[in-house]
Amino acid sequence: MSKEFSCAIKRIRFDENYHPANSTRLTTNFANLARGEHRQENLSKTLRMINNRFNALAHWDNPTADRYSVEVDIISVDMDVAGNGDTFPIIEMLQTTIVDHKENTRIDGMIGNSFSSYVRDYDFSVVLLDHFDKHPSSAPPVDFGDLHGKLFQYLLNSEAYQANFTKKPVICLSVSTSKTYQRTTNQHPVLGVEYKQDGCSLNKGSLTDEYFSKMGLTVRYFMPTGSAAPLAFYFAGDLLSDYTDLELISAISTMETFQKIYRPEIYNANSAAGQVYQPSLKYQDYSLTQIVYDRAERSQMAVTQGKFTEEQFIKPYQTILNEWAASYDVTSSIAQKEAVKKAAA
Repeated sequence: MSKEFSCAIKRIRFDENYHPANSTRLTTNFANLARGEHRQENLSKTLRMINNRFNALAHWDNPTADRYSVEVDIISVDMDVAGNGDTFPIIEMLQTTIVDHKENTRIDGMIGNSFSSYVRDYDFSVVLLDHFDKHPSSAPPVDFGDLHGKLFQYLLNSEAYQANFTKKPVICLSVSTSKTYQRTTNQHPVLGVEYKQDGCSLNKGSLTDEYFSKMGLTVRYFMPTGSAAPLAFYFAGDLLSDYTDLELISAISTMETFQKIYRPEIYNANSAAGQVYQPSLKYQDYSLTQIVYDRAERSQMAVTQGKFTEEQFIKPYQTILNEWAASYDVTSSIAQKEAVKKAAA
């Protein structure tokens, strides 16, 4: 049986008073918005955009489009791999809570939404760059993303995660600018029209798709009503039946808002994606939100954070991580935990 790592889950409210924690990756969307002289205005406008989009999608029994508001918590996971009390901030996600002002109730929204990982920075900004410097025409290393994928799945199967969340996360990201997407005839009442990567049966998905598959996540692409472009939904299980309409809307409203701010060329375009869609950051016909966002800093910091991860996590615990990854099997780990639960019952 592989070594057990301890996981500690923390949460901080993303609101007008939010200040990034010391362990938060500075390239994270919500951290980027919460700095500088416009920080409070940025945060207030972002939350208003989320609420407006939520009410537009949850329009039934909502004639004045103000029945709901969305609360957002930043979920941080610290992992101790050596068992000595020293932890490393392994993953950050968002959890939404829906407030129904008509019924005066609080409803669980989606866990996941955004996805922030120092180890992913290390993989893409250190490992991958070094590999391509040495082998410019080659594919990524065969084991690229293996450790990260196992750490993520270990977290989902941990007692800490299962004590805090009843469902697996859904991560909602931008579609890839390196791929073309084809509209299908499939349409979901909340997620909208489904798109598929053109020729996906013949070619591999994007590098991000392959990376997330090692985390145990499948991807589907949907363009909700009123959206300018499809979103990529990464999930385990069944996206369409495992989550309620309001959970799905909470993910759309939260992540589409961040994408409109971060990638307006795609998600705040003045015309919607057509039958065949090629995302591009060079597209000129789009509108800017009135929210200050430093996209250049975001790109530059990824390398810095990747090297930070190498020095503070990968190198100090290389032997432990290698031995653990070699012995950790997701399927057997789940089976062992289920057996322990049954025996305890």
